[in-house]
Amino acid sequence: LPDGVFNVVQGDKVVVDAILDNPDIMAVSFVGSTPVAEYIYTRGAANGKRVQALGGAKNHMIIMPDADMGQVVDALMGAGYGSAGERCMAVSVPVPVGEKVADDLMDRMIPLVENLPVGPPADTNAAMGPVITRQSLDRITSLLQSGIDKGAKLLVDGRGVKVPGHENGFFIGASLFDHVTPEMDIYKEEIFGPVLSTVRVTDYEAAIKLVHGNPYANGVAIFTRDGDAARDFVNRIEVGMVGVNVPIPVPVGYHSFGGWKKSIFGSHHIYGPDTIHFYTRLKAVTSRWPAGIKAGAEYNFPMMS
Repeated sequence: LPDGVFNVVQGDKVVVDAILDNPDIMAVSFVGSTPVAEYIYTRGAANGKRVQALGGAKNHMIIMPDADMGQVVDALMGAGYGSAGERCMAVSVPVPVGEKVADDLMDRMIPLVENLPVGPPADTNAAMGPVITRQSLDRITSLLQSGIDKGAKLLVDGRGVKVPGHENGFFIGASLFDHVTPEMDIYKEEIFGPVLSTVRVTDYEAAIKLVHGNPYANGVAIFTRDGDAARDFVNRIEVGMVGVNVPIPVPVGYHSFGGWKKSIFGSHHIYGPDTIHFYTRLKAVTSRWPAGIKAGAEYNFPMMS
């Protein structure tokens, strides 16, 4: 690339504010936590910039009674614990519909979560690596304790995991909660770690209500064999990315996608046509050449004859 086309600037809020306040920068795109996304959107927009700020998520996975439970468990393990849960589209809230479904799901999940191998990236047997920082590790362990204190049932506790040769690493094992309720911090906050917080609901309508009551609306999935239920879910659910028997519903890059509600600030999604619309500006040009000017003034819009 020519000099100046792509630049990397390291820094904290001071650098961010300089970018947001610089009159030569006309558009700002961001992906991160919701509080920071909202700050960047507010300050950038106040300075007349186009801002595309993607925030946090709390992605639910609805498990209907007719779902293929083997498929559900495989999907949950990968979508919940892959990348140690540190991705904005990770499933963090399994929502089994009915007590029988919930009990069956927990019975299947517990042994798999307990035996999920943790290790450094070079360990080919490891399914999950460390989290990104000590601060992140401390926050995750604090939220786990908060869930216990608020009455959730911690079925698998990933705290205290030690990896030989990496005793000072930021490792934590996979954790699984059951009987989580919407007022708990482990439900309200984006944990961004290998933690699944299971919320049991009585029926399909309660699952819809739960998702709609959450301030985030990045991704959601439903697992079912019922086409009518899937179609109704897709049409009614107020979430930006929806999966039907797909746990992480991120389309390929030539589609535009992103969240709704507190998961995005701005009018454009990322990738696809929205990216072109965001990074460019539409210009309408109306021109007439002297040879085409008729004698006399025209007081109406031109009409086709």
